[in-house]
Amino acid sequence: MGVLKMVKAIWKDKIIAETDDYEMIEGNVYFPPESVKKEFLKDSNYHTTCPFKGHASYYDVVIDGEVNKDAAWYYPKPKKGYEKIKDYVAFWHGVKVK
Repeated sequence: MGVLKMVKAIWKDKIIAETDDYEMIEGNVYFPPESVKKEFLKDSNYHTTCPFKGHASYYDVVIDGEVNKDAAWYYPKPKKGYEKIKDYVAFWHGVKVK
């Protein structure tokens, strides 16, 4: 396997996460927790369940007082076979990943 390219998660012209050591699952980039700027994330009460990966928890992305509700998610206890993405963060709702 070749070297992964650098990817960034950007919203409101701010880089929320940046890494070249990510996981790609079902078309989503999962950023390692240490690559995410936690000052832009606020815990959300929203949760979903994926039949494959398990129970997902969400973050709101907050930049300069603007809130992008439930724009990031992660799996605190992923199901068997997905352990490698434990606590990795993925984005949507207008957060650009490139």
